[in-house]
Amino acid sequence: MNSGLKLSNYGSEPVKDATLYRSIVGALQHATITRLELSFSVNKVCRYMQTPLQAYWTAIKRILMYSTGTLDYGLHLKLAPDYSLEAFCGANWASNPDHRRSTSEHCIYFGGNLVAWKSQK
Repeated sequence: MNSGLKLSNYGSEPVKDATLYRSIVGALQHATITRLELSFSVNKVCRYMQTPLQAYWTAIKRILMYSTGTLDYGLHLKLAPDYSLEAFCGANWASNPDHRRSTSEHCIYFGGNLVAWKSQK
């Protein structure tokens, strides 16, 4: 999913089967335990479980196509020659068109390997 994609509660028709939408999103949430790269995209579509629209359904189909196309991919941790600790953070103020809340995130790397991350509204 494009990180610049802005989903909204307006501008699209409701999905025909909201139960199927919620079921697939729940399965994708479970998949994020082992497929960490899906977390960002799945979090985006989870925000709209109450009233799912066709635009979100399209986003879910893209997530599913990506996940089936990358089944043989994996996360590789490497042995680090140094024990450097790096941290990055970011914030986005009022970027959501529906509720205008800000988001912030941070990640921590130890020896080049991601050891912690958090994103919140």
